[in-house]
Amino acid sequence: MRSIRPSSVLRRGGGTPRALAAVALASALALTATACNGSGDDHAGGPASASATADPGDGKIKIPADIRNKLKEHGIDIDKWKNGAWKKWDRRDWLREADDFINPIIKGLWNPDRMRDADDPDQHKAVDDNGLSGDQGVTDPAPAPVRATAVRPTYHAAAATAGKVFFDSPEGTMVCSATVVEDPAHPGKSNLVWTAGHCVHAGKKGGWYRNIAFVPSYNDKGLTGAALAKATRSEVAPYGVWWGDGARTSQQWIDQGGETGGQGASYDYAVIHVTPEQGSGGKSLEETVGSALAVNFDAPAVPKVPSITATGYPAAKPYDGSLLYQCADRPGRLSIDAAAPTMYRIGCTMTGGASGGGWVEKGADGKVALVSNTSIGPVSSGWLAGPRFGTVAKGVYEAVSKEFADQ
Repeated sequence: MRSIRPSSVLRRGGGTPRALAAVALASALALTATACNGSGDDHAGGPASASATADPGDGKIKIPADIRNKLKEHGIDIDKWKNGAWKKWDRRDWLREADDFINPIIKGLWNPDRMRDADDPDQHKAVDDNGLSGDQGVTDPAPAPVRATAVRPTYHAAAATAGKVFFDSPEGTMVCSATVVEDPAHPGKSNLVWTAGHCVHAGKKGGWYRNIAFVPSYNDKGLTGAALAKATRSEVAPYGVWWGDGARTSQQWIDQGGETGGQGASYDYAVIHVTPEQGSGGKSLEETVGSALAVNFDAPAVPKVPSITATGYPAAKPYDGSLLYQCADRPGRLSIDAAAPTMYRIGCTMTGGASGGGWVEKGADGKVALVSNTSIGPVSSGWLAGPRFGTVAKGVYEAVSKEFADQ
């Protein structure tokens, strides 16, 4: 667990004040990759000139000629990439800029064993609470720990929008938590997933992670032990594996995000547009899981929020990443940088792997909406903190929605 960030979750098995949304758009190609071009708009990076299109019936991919040309610009050989070239993390070749995101579909890569073995990439990068200066903005006393409660299976029935994001980094295979969110461009048919920025990009000293895929309702039946070890792919991923074909995070995260401490944490969020690995009969992610959360970019100030519920798949001890958990608590304020927005903080014992998981709050109308995501936590579990969504977060979200509005 990256403290103060309970982020993603590594087995060594192989191998941001600029309020601009950083864009990384990639066409998801079966066993291929694409890159995007830039534009002169107000967002870092720009829209891809073309997208690969999948037949809704069989999931086959058609690759436009201009996409192939973009691959050549990055020196990427499609066949070599699918056969393991993606494992090469030479810093000189690691794509870092906002418009460099490449995430080709490699069918079957995320098998049950690989999913199960994903662990916390930041477990050896912990820092203590001394890095949190109380005089930087407004910080309330640390909350009392709230013991995480296991969600009763099936997860699809109890928390249909929750799932896991899997990805590869130089350190190994990793995992975060994530949430299906509404898409204003496609009401009722969203393919958008919300997670933490550090679950898609390494921040100021790194670049975009690879093989990013979302699994809704991971281990839906809550299997454990031997039963989980023997589970088939359809059992651990009953609603499919959805690969990111577009991703955006804040420019603040790209510029400031760090391996330790809370650098860039106030802007630690990302939106991923996904496409099914095997085809989905023409159904969107939202139609497939049956739900998507609204996102509130104008949530009440911390003192006015009576309770927030955080959801995630904690994987660092004493958890193992197999089960879904939740914590509900009245939030307090946490300020790491006086120049950055104050974060929400709640008592919660969830650990690494819960990063990126959604935080929801019930509004005056009685409806719940996403207001934050898990970003950081202390060395010893006891509380979690997440960014409060505002103008920058809205820009990231709307940019992804607009990019795929005509698809």
